Amino acid sequence: MTTLVIAEHDNASIKGATLNTVTAALQCGGDVHVLVAGHNAAGAAAAAAQIAGVAKVLHADGEALAHSLAEAVCTQVLALAGGYSHILFPATASGKNVAPRVAAKLDVGQISDISKVISADTFERPIYAGNAIATVQSTDAVKVITVRGTGFDAAAASGGAAAVEAVAAAGASSRSSYVGSEIAKSDRPELTAAKIIVSGGRALGSSDKFNEVLTPLADKLGAALGASRAAVDAGYAPNDWQVGQTGKIVAPQLYIAAGISGAIQHLAGMKDSKVIVAINKDPEAPIFSVADYGLEADLFAAVPELVSSI
Repeated sequence: MTTLVIAEHDNASIKGATLNTVTAALQCGGDVHVLVAGHNAAGAAAAAAQIAGVAKVLHADGEALAHSLAEAVCTQVLALAGGYSHILFPATASGKNVAPRVAAKLDVGQISDISKVISADTFERPIYAGNAIATVQSTDAVKVITVRGTGFDAAAASGGAAAVEAVAAAGASSRSSYVGSEIAKSDRPELTAAKIIVSGGRALGSSDKFNEVLTPLADKLGAALGASRAAVDAGYAPNDWQVGQTGKIVAPQLYIAAGISGAIQHLAGMKDSKVIVAINKDPEAPIFSVADYGLEADLFAAVPELVSSI
């Protein structure tokens, strides 16, 4: 029994979600192999070989894989799938794009967003926005799984010494081609990897107030900025800041929620945070039910006061 982890990377380094996925793979039992599919991705393959617990790295290098298009990566995975009992993807935008294609082509059921491995064929996954946990058992010969990163500790990024094996790269897909991308650049930590997150809700009232009130606190703490869906829909914050069921799932060491009521969809994305601080003037706000520390106050007064005290 051998598990294949599909690495998420930028052709130079491995992204953090891959480390959590490796931990889940190790719990499935047997050897763990990692596929690094990209172009000029020798750096990422070398980094994958250093991950503790990895037995082998498969390095597929070709122009068609340069931008991790779902069709090309799916073809690459299918070419290798015959030798594996489990195929694991991080439950990120990229993983969720490729995994269903692989499962459909293999004619198996996908097991999505697992948060615990009970045995090689049995897993736990949250349903109903995390209000219930389903135990799922699969009888499929190959189990295609996406892994919720917040459910597993990250494997050590160093200490391993896996062999790197070159494999034939998949050809270009006739169904899609890379045209271009607009990548938002920020000096702040990436939201899903940040140790501290400061999030704001619709109560901030405008994008100007969002930046005026929350940015100084984030700067003082070296934190990433997040937002509720309501704030994003209102145009107060960009889409890539959204935390929640339809946004990003995060579990930082410290999560500060300012002016967020705590709708179930938002709680599903952040309730695994180690310490949650809620600032809201409504004493009945649901966010207080999950907060470790709650401050019933006007955020426009409380947040600047907090900043001045740090």
